[in-house]
Amino acid sequence: MPTAVRITDELVRDAKIFSKIDKRSLTGQIEYWARIGKCAEENPDLTYGLIKDILIGLAELEQGESSEYKFG
Repeated sequence: MPTAVRITDELVRDAKIFSKIDKRSLTGQIEYWARIGKCAEENPDLTYGLIKDILIGLAELEQGESSEYKFG
């Protein structure tokens, strides 16, 4: 459900720059940052890299891309 939210011009400017680098829409970039921030608050011991890897893994699972993990 889309909802209008007020954010600062500075955040919009930063999001525009990063959205071009990461090839996301402006909305997609802000949503990505929100997901990362939410995960970071819920899991303060995790690094940014680990949070990003977890989100990538979840997206892969949603698209049916999974394989059995081979130890060693």
